[in-house]
Amino acid sequence: MKIGKLVVPLCLPFLLVACTTQDGSEKSPDLGALWVQNSAEYHAVSRQVYRTASMALPALIADKAWSAIPYQNNAENLPPAIIMDIDQTVVNGIDFELGYERPFTSTKHDAWNDSHVAMPVPGASEFVELARASGVQVFFLTGRPCSTTAESSCPPKSIAVQDLIEAGIPADEADVSLAGEQQDWGSEKKVRRDYIARNHRVIMLFGDDLGDFVPCVRRSPVAPCETGATIANRLALATEHDAYWGAGWYILPNPMYGSWTTVK
Repeated sequence: MKIGKLVVPLCLPFLLVACTTQDGSEKSPDLGALWVQNSAEYHAVSRQVYRTASMALPALIADKAWSAIPYQNNAENLPPAIIMDIDQTVVNGIDFELGYERPFTSTKHDAWNDSHVAMPVPGASEFVELARASGVQVFFLTGRPCSTTAESSCPPKSIAVQDLIEAGIPADEADVSLAGEQQDWGSEKKVRRDYIARNHRVIMLFGDDLGDFVPCVRRSPVAPCETGATIANRLALATEHDAYWGAGWYILPNPMYGSWTTVK
């Protein structure tokens, strides 16, 4: 809209990567996306996260009483596992973020990924290689939704696996789970974390969103959450788990999108 002679963009730059003004002026990319695309700082922070995790890995494997899931008990005799998000945690999707036509849809995301080579988040592939060489199973939980066709029960899953391989992380479908892949696997990842924790001692969690570590962080609740989140209680959740950050929990920077954009 226009206020006097001032042209105000018809978008919220912290929610969208790019926008146009009402008078049709050129798109202006969001600073968060440009930071991910161009800054040495993004590269350095990502490397720092994975190097810190690599140094902590031997001790967390050795400590049989340790779990990165606070309520996991009696897991001493279970094999160790690590749970990782995919997008902006191990696969860098900045080219898609800067290039796709709004609004976002999962179909657009899948089509783009299926026709482009995925880029890695710096340090991710080396860390996964180290973890596997150390006898740890690595699982990838993505918020990408599963969809069905006549030919396949979940085509987006094969695309997610393809993205991991292109990013330098060998993977197969047994390593990856999508939202909706099973009846009770919604967008809330706690259900899938708990599923993995039945048979594994989860020693590390990686993600770019608070929801990769704790449940119920979006404004609109999804099962099994009964209430939505606010800015204040999201911060309270992060603070409540202060002891885990950098010590079993490793968060990657994503200033472009996420559950933080849904709350007030």
